[in-house]
Amino acid sequence: MKIVSNMRTVALVALAAFTLQGCGLFFKGNKDDRGELVGVQGREGFIMTIPYGMVAIPAGTFHMGQADQDVAATQINYNKQITIGPFYMDDTEITNNEYRQFMEAMLEDSASVLGEDFVMEELYPDTTVWVRDFAHHMGDPLMIYYYAHPAFDDYPVVGVDWEAAKYFSQWRTDYLNSYRVGVGDFIMPNFRLPSEAEWEYAARGGRDLAKYPWGNPYIRNSKGCMLANFKTGRGNYYDDGFAYTAPVSSYFANDYGLYDMSGNVSEWCEDAFNPAAVPVVWDLNPTYFDESEPRKVIRGGSWKDVAYYLETGTRSYEFKDSATAFIGFRCAMTNLGRSSGEEFN
Repeated sequence: MKIVSNMRTVALVALAAFTLQGCGLFFKGNKDDRGELVGVQGREGFIMTIPYGMVAIPAGTFHMGQADQDVAATQINYNKQITIGPFYMDDTEITNNEYRQFMEAMLEDSASVLGEDFVMEELYPDTTVWVRDFAHHMGDPLMIYYYAHPAFDDYPVVGVDWEAAKYFSQWRTDYLNSYRVGVGDFIMPNFRLPSEAEWEYAARGGRDLAKYPWGNPYIRNSKGCMLANFKTGRGNYYDDGFAYTAPVSSYFANDYGLYDMSGNVSEWCEDAFNPAAVPVVWDLNPTYFDESEPRKVIRGGSWKDVAYYLETGTRSYEFKDSATAFIGFRCAMTNLGRSSGEEFN
């Protein structure tokens, strides 16, 4: 009985297949593909282009972590070999004038971009940081002029917290892709904050275990000129040429064409801060996510920091709702379909 039942099942399947084929549900090959599996034809190709103001960072492997002996941080910054996929990164920090373009767009039509509950005050740079961050300091001129005056248009925006930097990245994505869709192009990947690992990899400019973006262990070049904007000594902020921040790209770029990866302003990264993150994360494109952690990674050191914070391997953090006079940001974008530096457009 079991054999007869199985034979009936086979017969029914064959009959169903014959019936479906007769109804056209088992499609026949056409004259173009000759019945072969060739994929959907006629789809437009996609060429990844470098967004304006960004540079291409090729994929590669490097040793993330301390680049010099650092007794105080050895427990939170172990060296670990990891691989980073190709991406794009802004060649400079986001400037006051670039951020102003974002703010003006928000004023025009904020609800359509970020929702009805959008609050402008959360995104406007907090200019009071120049007075609030430093006790007994004459910060009033910077509070009044730093963001508003055209004299500072090319200086890095500050007074922006982690959330505002994320909103900026979302707006920048929508702004670019709305144009591309309008002219019939495929959309580009999202702008975003770089991961901590991407940031460190990019800062080293292809020099594995480099202490600084320029590679060597010194903070001056052979002519005695400072190589970044930072606090060069106790009470000495001006040896590098600027008492506070400097216009972006005032110093030499690293080998990837990135400016100010050390000094000027520290930069927000995507990652939540965890002292044990390095050994925990994966060794391919690692990023540490923790929505319950209010501390977010900052990298690169700033105009008010000593040289230690300028090192490519130094880890630091700030609370995500903190706006300060020494933290800014730059954006990154994943590069689709590329695996080596030679293939970048």
